[in-house]
Order: sequence, then C-alpha cells, then structure tokens
Amino acid sequence: MMKQQKQGGFLIAKIHQLSGRIFSKLLKNHDIELNPAQGRIMFVLWRNDNITIQELAKKTSLSKTSLTSMLDRLESMGYIRRVPSSEDRRKIFIELTKKDQVLQEKYIQVSKEMIDIFYGDFSDEDINSFENTLIKLYGNLLTYIEK
Repeated sequence: MMKQQKQGGFLIAKIHQLSGRIFSKLLKNHDIELNPAQGRIMFVLWRNDNITIQELAKKTSLSKTSLTSMLDRLESMGYIRRVPSSEDRRKIFIELTKKDQVLQEKYIQVSKEMIDIFYGDFSDEDINSFENTLIKLYGNLLTYIEK
C-alpha cells in the first residue's frame, strides 16, 4: 500500500491562488486601482516609509526587476516618489506622497475583510497555532534557500 502523499505545498499554492482572486475582487469593490502585488509594496511602505529599493525588494520578496516596473506605475499614479540619497548617488529611497492616505484607509478596510474571510470560524487559539506553524514553515524554507 502506498503511503499517503503530503499536500502542504499544493494546498498553500491553491490557497495563494484563490485568496489572490478574492483579494483582487475586494480591491475592485472598494475602487482601489492597485493589484495585489502593488498593494504589497504600499503595505510595506506604510510600515517603513523612505526605504531603499534593495530593502523594499527584500521586504516584499519581489525581484528588483519586477519591483522597478511596479514602482514606475505607482510613481505615475502619484503614490510614491524616488528620492536619490544625498550621501550615495547609487542609493534611491522610495517615499510615500500625501495621495496614499485615502488609499491606506481603504486598503486597511479590505485587509480586515480579507482576514474575516480567511479565518472564518477559526478560534483565536486556532489562528495562533496556524500562524506559528506558518512561521516555522517559512523558517525551514529560508534555511534551505540560504544554504
């Protein structure tokens, strides 16, 4: 008899795909003109304004190439601006403009709705246990990639 194949990675991929579709729909329902990846960039900037492109790439897990094109779009939409470092011309900082404040309020609302959908009938204990498991899993993957 064959041993049951573990499905963690497959289920995570399916959850990622489905939650991305739901999140995109919620963004659209709130008239937010960003896609989920652009939202991820803004989310990081709301927590760490005025950081370098390298730091932003690390915190969003996006490649510098992908990030650059998304930053171009966010800049043309008026949400961010690139600011050259006064000490090192090779360093570019990304900072928020004032236009992002209304967007941030709407985005927080969408995030709350998404969390409600995501966790549904989970107890606080279920959520803590699940998130601790995800942290361990993420740590395992980071350890592997850093070898």
